[in-house]
Amino acid sequence: MADKLIIFDTTLRDGEQSPGASMTRDEKLRIARQLERLKVDVIEAGFAASSNGDFEAVQSIAQAIKDSTVCSLSRANDRDIARAAEALKDAQSARIHTFIATSPLHMEKKLRMTPEQVLEQARQSVRFARNLVGDIEFSPEDGYRSEPDFLCRVLEAVIAEGATTINVPDTVGYAVPELYGHFIKTLRERIPNSDKAVWSVHCHNDLGMAVANSLAGVKIGGARQVECTINGLGERAGNCSLEEIVMAVKTRRDYFGLDLGIDTQHIVAASRMVSQTTGFVVQPNKAVVGANAFAHASGIHQDGVLKARDTYEIMRAEDVGWTANKIVLGKLSGRNAFKQRLQDLGVQLESEADVNAAFLRFKELADRKSEIFDEDILALVSGESAAGEDERYGFVSLAQRSETGERPHATVVFTVDGKEVHGNSDGNGPVDASLKAIESHVRSGAEMVLYSVNAISGSTESQGEVTVRLQNSGRVVNGVGADPDIVVASAKAYLSALNKLQSKADRVAAQG
Repeated sequence: MADKLIIFDTTLRDGEQSPGASMTRDEKLRIARQLERLKVDVIEAGFAASSNGDFEAVQSIAQAIKDSTVCSLSRANDRDIARAAEALKDAQSARIHTFIATSPLHMEKKLRMTPEQVLEQARQSVRFARNLVGDIEFSPEDGYRSEPDFLCRVLEAVIAEGATTINVPDTVGYAVPELYGHFIKTLRERIPNSDKAVWSVHCHNDLGMAVANSLAGVKIGGARQVECTINGLGERAGNCSLEEIVMAVKTRRDYFGLDLGIDTQHIVAASRMVSQTTGFVVQPNKAVVGANAFAHASGIHQDGVLKARDTYEIMRAEDVGWTANKIVLGKLSGRNAFKQRLQDLGVQLESEADVNAAFLRFKELADRKSEIFDEDILALVSGESAAGEDERYGFVSLAQRSETGERPHATVVFTVDGKEVHGNSDGNGPVDASLKAIESHVRSGAEMVLYSVNAISGSTESQGEVTVRLQNSGRVVNGVGADPDIVVASAKAYLSALNKLQSKADRVAAQG
């Protein structure tokens, strides 16, 4: 029987560390349910000690998820570990993932600790965690740049204390595949009790080799867990991409000889959900989940695929969730059909009242465009889930006037703490005028660092999805809005970003 490769998804923790990618509790819960549908083995739900918001997100996910292990990150100290354990207490299967830096650079410059102090703290933290939860993962942060002799001492000690998974991260994306694979192999050979733990890899994509390095850690190094994210989401250049790892191992089973528990037909749905929730658009030529991943423009390629699809396709589009029949609903569709489609897309709303409210928004959209795509439904639900009970700003209506040779003008009606206000402004274009109209009343002082528009589907009738990234006082947030009217979508996105900006949830930088 082939070995199983454990898929550890950290979209909700490491992926969320991308500037602007922070998610609300409800958004995290919705993505966690989709990851469970995907049959991910371990879901790293967050960093419970970093903020009350992250604690509540981990707690909610631990209560809701039944078929995947739910994990919380924690630094190697008793407070973080106890907080993680508290958040995970209702989980069907729980894991604490604790870490401390072990490279000379990090120990000296960041921790200001001696190697012996780091060794002792690592040992004590795993011992403390093991008394609270049975499944403990340990990571030596910046492990790949650590001194092998010292790293062996640390990892042997934490395995002896009860660590069940050992993760060796390439925190800064410095590794190259062959060297990284042999680095893992050497550690496993040198550490006497290495067989007592599952070995894991966690690679960043700074040099574009996160997937290759992870696969080398599996094939050469003997790792049996890969830490990855949907769409490769993550800080800097991102993380190892879940969809690429999974389809590489599945497609080249002849080479890797490993089994996977992943239900690959839900990959595209997970990709769309993460993209629309965070506002990080998937590039068209992205492997597996990009819009062009199974498109053929060359005449020679088209001819070959028509005669025999395996001439140019090494995997089937349907196997990862692509479907040619994407038009599923219209204005005559009933509530039950809409509810079933939500279920098919992996969307679970909290109550029947939420379903009814979403159905009303669907009907309003169906009156404005004749064909409703899966992407439209996800955008519709994403927009609603971003508007939590603590939402300060809400969109009401917009009127704008633009004419060649005249300066555009916009009036935006929106709510501030439940009360309607009117903002008016001119601008260089209708979008600029609309956002200035909002800002004329709000006066947030935020700097816009990104504005992007993406068509949700392929026609001129498509909804436009707008992402606005704002920065203020060192805080970076994304707002996403969708509407058939790009100007309205822009106003919704701006208000969404303002809502996140006014939230005072503190975040703590964590291990990569």
